[in-house]
Amino acid sequence: MPVHRSGKTLSGRSAVVTALLAALALLLTLPGAASAAQVPDRGTAWMGMGVVKHDGRGGKPAGGISTLATQTEGVDVSSHQGNVAWSTLWNSGVRWAYVKATEGTYYKNTYFAQQYNGSYNVGMIRGSYHFATPDTTSGATQADYFVNNGGGWSRDGKTLPGALDIEWNPYGATCYGKTQSGMVTWIRDFVNRYKYRTGRDPVIYTATSWWKQCTGNYGGFATTNPLWIARYASTVGELPAGWGYYTMWQYTSSGPTVGDHNHFNGDYSRVQALANG
Repeated sequence: MPVHRSGKTLSGRSAVVTALLAALALLLTLPGAASAAQVPDRGTAWMGMGVVKHDGRGGKPAGGISTLATQTEGVDVSSHQGNVAWSTLWNSGVRWAYVKATEGTYYKNTYFAQQYNGSYNVGMIRGSYHFATPDTTSGATQADYFVNNGGGWSRDGKTLPGALDIEWNPYGATCYGKTQSGMVTWIRDFVNRYKYRTGRDPVIYTATSWWKQCTGNYGGFATTNPLWIARYASTVGELPAGWGYYTMWQYTSSGPTVGDHNHFNGDYSRVQALANG
């Protein structure tokens, strides 16, 4: 009899385990159930990460673009690219670059020196960008962190004003838990603080669909902040409210291991003009 009771107990445990596994499998099929496992580590975001997820990778423009006649090729990179072969990019026609410097107030690009200085050393005009996380600290606080860790500007003719990368939240709610007016306030605090620290209005990098959703298509930054638009298609498409033209267009992404390619809306002299302020 004891053996029989033990057998029943083991059999019962087996049934319980089977039932639990079945329940777990069912839960994992529910919408959002696996989202926690898909959240990337803080600091790993890269410019265009949300664009790839929401709009796809796209391809090189095929024509029909309402821009200036000449476009100047540029790239943006982050720690995902590691040590960049800048000479190879220069020889392919790339003349300007943006390098991720910071994210939130908790991350600094470990490859920043090689990327920022390396692009400069081959002759490129370069700048740095900050990946915004409006749900972690204030806009002014993040602007200070950015400037203090590679986001500054100097009138040397080779340094572009810093760029605020404001796009889909890879770590949680699309709009970082902010109302549209709250998001506008956060961005305003960042750009005002950046200008106070550097004397330059930062570039704003975003996508029109995100901007509409999360700022209510606010047009108040268009008169001061150059627009860097992200859209992976054959044309740049609709711009956010207020901006009548874009300064830069991120037109395709090869993913975090290769980097993204961009057009500057004008010839090389226009890139120099932005650098000189």
